[in-house]
Amino acid sequence: MAHQSLYRMYRPDKFSEVVGQEQVTKPLEEAAKSGKIGHAYLFAGTRGLGKTSVARIFASAIGCTENDLYEVDAASNNSVEDIRALTEGVYTLPFASPYKVYILDEVHMLSKGAWNAFLKTLEEPPAHAVFILATTELAKVPETVQSRCQVFEFKKPTRAVLAKETARIAKKEGYALAPDAAELVAMLGDGSYRDALSVLQKVIAGADGKSLSREQVEAATGAPRREQVNALIRALAGGERGKALEAIEKAAKADVDMKLFLELVLEALRSTLLIRYAPELRASLADELGADEFSALEKFASGKGITHAAMLAFLNAADRIRYAPIPALPLELAVLELFPDGEGK
Repeated sequence: MAHQSLYRMYRPDKFSEVVGQEQVTKPLEEAAKSGKIGHAYLFAGTRGLGKTSVARIFASAIGCTENDLYEVDAASNNSVEDIRALTEGVYTLPFASPYKVYILDEVHMLSKGAWNAFLKTLEEPPAHAVFILATTELAKVPETVQSRCQVFEFKKPTRAVLAKETARIAKKEGYALAPDAAELVAMLGDGSYRDALSVLQKVIAGADGKSLSREQVEAATGAPRREQVNALIRALAGGERGKALEAIEKAAKADVDMKLFLELVLEALRSTLLIRYAPELRASLADELGADEFSALEKFASGKGITHAAMLAFLNAADRIRYAPIPALPLELAVLELFPDGEGK
């Protein structure tokens, strides 16, 4: 039997279990308690934030049972015929619930004709029907539809929230996820609970013990190694243009994802500057980075090459990298901008 994914295992079953979406859950919980139920809701936000989970929780909170809950993938059921079949069923009474709840996921994928077919029902639904539309692209949902719905926007979790949640679930699974490992998992999750837990599951699958280090996360995911990132930071700190370019070339030849490599470089530059200029943050940074990494960056902080100009040069590289025909090129240009006349003085 296939092992259930962590995301499904730890999917919230009640409002209190939903992390970081209070601007959505509190009004919905109040509506369910007061009985002031709208006929149409629109949940918007990027992937993996829990939109369909919250839709199911809300359906349960207003007394809808499984027999009266209908989930539709609008990406594959997006024709006029699909919507007409759905709306015809809306008018029949629920089996054993006060409401029939329809959750339409990826609703922005509906065709223009399907929207037109749906609009009449959305305007004048039967009293027992509740529609919950979910989308990752709010701008593609027609204004005529948005105006007929209560719109709730889900927020991306911060890196800190995602790291904390990942560490919590790792602990529930019997593993100790190191703080710097949790940070990397959160970064790889890219603002998505689902993606972060998928990364964690991959790390756990390859673990040979109950302690999960950053190195294990790197090995399991193919993320750039710290040594590769620190080789570039070390060269920048020493003002060594040649070694900085060599570090970038080595990372590129190792088939590293250069976009992720650049993100890790920016993280390291930021931490190095904070160690230098914000002594009050040293304790929290040491906890977040781990003793070895903090010690390495502390040494780099004394180098003259790590400046706000270095941070700005690599931030500009982040803007360019998505369009670069050679992924390493924006990083190389950043180095050349910092040291146009050769090695730093």
